Amino acid sequence: MERPEVPLPQLHAFVVLAEELHFGHAAARLGIAQPPLSQQIRRLEDKVGHALFTRAPGRVALTPAGNELLPAARRALSDLADGLAAARAVGGGQAGRLRIGFAASLALTVLPGLLRTFRHRFPGVHLDIHEMTSAPQVAALHDRTIDIGLLREPPTDETALGFRTVLSEPFVAVLPSTHPLATQRTVRLAQLADSPFVLLPRAVGPTLYDQIIGLCTAAGFSPQVVQHAVEWQTVCALVETGLGVSLAPASIRRIRLKGVAFRRIDPGTARTRVAVAWRENDHNPLVARLLETVSHNPPDGPQD
Repeated sequence: MERPEVPLPQLHAFVVLAEELHFGHAAARLGIAQPPLSQQIRRLEDKVGHALFTRAPGRVALTPAGNELLPAARRALSDLADGLAAARAVGGGQAGRLRIGFAASLALTVLPGLLRTFRHRFPGVHLDIHEMTSAPQVAALHDRTIDIGLLREPPTDETALGFRTVLSEPFVAVLPSTHPLATQRTVRLAQLADSPFVLLPRAVGPTLYDQIIGLCTAAGFSPQVVQHAVEWQTVCALVETGLGVSLAPASIRRIRLKGVAFRRIDPGTARTRVAVAWRENDHNPLVARLLETVSHNPPDGPQD
């Protein structure tokens, strides 16, 4: 059986009349004259096939059919109002879901303050957080499985993605506490030439990996990489065992390991940058809201 479509103005008029039980009062509340109100009710009754009101001079009452329809009509209008409010919130960047990828080391710097501020400004937004290294974030942005990336050393050959630097920090030497250079406050890179290295695999952060190799090359040596680890925390743990040394962003100093020493390097001009990444053609208003949050709330992290 085909269900008749009921225009919302008819439902609205019906609910208001059911609440007022007076055509004059209901028309005034709706901001229309009585004849158009009567026409709306008549059209709705034609669709139902039964009278919804009994009419008598000075008296209007709901019929059994009207009493049956009233709760459903109220629900329909309420659901529509909720849907409109939700659509406005999502369209205005006040609600919805935002999928964020982040490099694990950024939990030591950028991530906590950024998420705290964003959640305070937009409590209606659900944040879906995914830990992943930089290269997989770039792929996930292209695949549209995340909306925002927080990564180190973004690639320089991307045209479909936008990048904005949110933090710049120097490198430090990561040494076993028993290493002879651990007694020094500053380490010259050339002094690490004879030490084995533990680094992230190039595949997870090509630009950062190449930058570290380039620093060593500029210091006159090619590092002997004996072990790779996907996360900086693991790199530090392997250094603690004496497996090798490493070069890492200065924020890694916040990883507290008794057997690891973090030392400034000379020259200290080389810096690594953290960037927020997004699709240039993404029209999700929540992306714009997060970028605004980044711009207005500089992250707390080691700057020198």
